[in-house]
Amino acid sequence: MNYWVGRADVPWARRWEELAAAVAELSAAVLAGPGGRQLAEQVAETLLAGIGEHRGHRAELAGLVDRVLDLHAVACATDPPEPEQLARWLLHVQTDYPEPPDVRLAPYAAALGPEGLAWYRREAVARFERLPVIGYGRTGHYDRERWALLRVVEELAEHTRDVDLHVLVLARDLSSGWHYLQVATVLRDAGRSEEALEWVARGLTATGGRGAAGRLVDLAVDECLRAGTPERALRWRREAFLAWPTPENYLRLRGLAVAQGVWPAVRDEVLAAVTDTALRDRLARHG
Repeated sequence: MNYWVGRADVPWARRWEELAAAVAELSAAVLAGPGGRQLAEQVAETLLAGIGEHRGHRAELAGLVDRVLDLHAVACATDPPEPEQLARWLLHVQTDYPEPPDVRLAPYAAALGPEGLAWYRREAVARFERLPVIGYGRTGHYDRERWALLRVVEELAEHTRDVDLHVLVLARDLSSGWHYLQVATVLRDAGRSEEALEWVARGLTATGGRGAAGRLVDLAVDECLRAGTPERALRWRREAFLAWPTPENYLRLRGLAVAQGVWPAVRDEVLAAVTDTALRDRLARHG
């Protein structure tokens, strides 16, 4: 296998035929029983190293890697390694190569078991948490390590359906208000309303009323109305207008206050807080 990957003097078509044949032989070895798993690991790592050296053929080699990993998962089901050993290898191939594969955990679930998955999660999360948070307004540096660990933890969150892992992934990049909105949405959809509203507040503080601020307030208002607390929803609208007194925020506040039958009092209060006379007169014309 390594011979054909590295033979730059041999036309690619010939090398491809030999590599494909080697993977076919691996399939037979896996079906034959013990020994196929270790061979699959060797083949996968040889191909992964080859992708880094032969970028012009990365798509073809990556396709072979995917096939080899499918065979490796089958081999692990019939000849399972120690759970921690498997977890280590899966993390290794996803984080130690220039072009790591996308590993799906579902085919490995039985071989990993609770012990292996716990080790995998613990190690992946520890490494991911060492990555710096990209703060609001900053341009993050997504190097190879960050991309690799991002994919690892995203797949782990998907596999385990763990909301906290989803939040961990999203909260590592808070470069815009839309990222705060994503976190709040995930928490709202998980039924964790108060945490969602906390992230709305954090997002509004970060954005200063720009970008996704309107959508953040919309989420908070909708969630309060859904929870049966219209007064709280009105408070979100009022505070948003007082912080950022724009015609759009005024109209949204008016719509909610009218529905609750309290608009005259709210109108007088918020207009009195507007210090810009021209703006106050313009807002008053909206009713």
